[in-house]
Amino acid sequence: MFKIIVLVSGSGTNMLQLIKNDIKIDCIIADRECKAKNIADEYKIDFILLNRNKEISKNLLKIFEERKSDLIVLAGFLSILDGEILEKYKNKIINIHPSLLPKYGGKGMYGLKVHQAVFKNGDKESGCTVHYVTSNVDAGEIIGQEKVNISMAKSPEEIQKIVLEREWKLLPKVVKELIKKSINNWLELLKNYCKI
Repeated sequence: MFKIIVLVSGSGTNMLQLIKNDIKIDCIIADRECKAKNIADEYKIDFILLNRNKEISKNLLKIFEERKSDLIVLAGFLSILDGEILEKYKNKIINIHPSLLPKYGGKGMYGLKVHQAVFKNGDKESGCTVHYVTSNVDAGEIIGQEKVNISMAKSPEEIQKIVLEREWKLLPKVVKELIKKSINNWLELLKNYCKI
């Protein structure tokens, strides 16, 4: 079975879209008390609350290894991952970011702060990006992007609402593509093994 862990810090709306798109989640991990726990309880998904300290990456690594995780999805997760976890799970940790990276990315650029910067600069277009997580914040290889017209938006909050609705479509689409790719790789390995 393909095991997915989702990391959250807030309401868990992106995570909920994964569930609604029939993507099975093995476990949900939060770095703070948040509404996502209610979703985990409703759908009977294991929920783990971690202390957000400097050991968080080490603690996460231990959980990923224990649960034999195949893919880790950061869906509004605010803690920064670092160290060994990024080596051991290279190209297995993805993040959704509420801008068209590389624009409006990096440390301190998250949530409404991103949309405030977009609004302040008078951009007519924004969007969201799913990318691999690396040691450089929001700088990993881009897997998928969706653009949206925000020329009619009258506030950062309006931009946030428009972009979030696009995130709900992009994240499940990318996760399904990654699952399919991984299964195809397994089948190819199996086929080659059977030839031996």
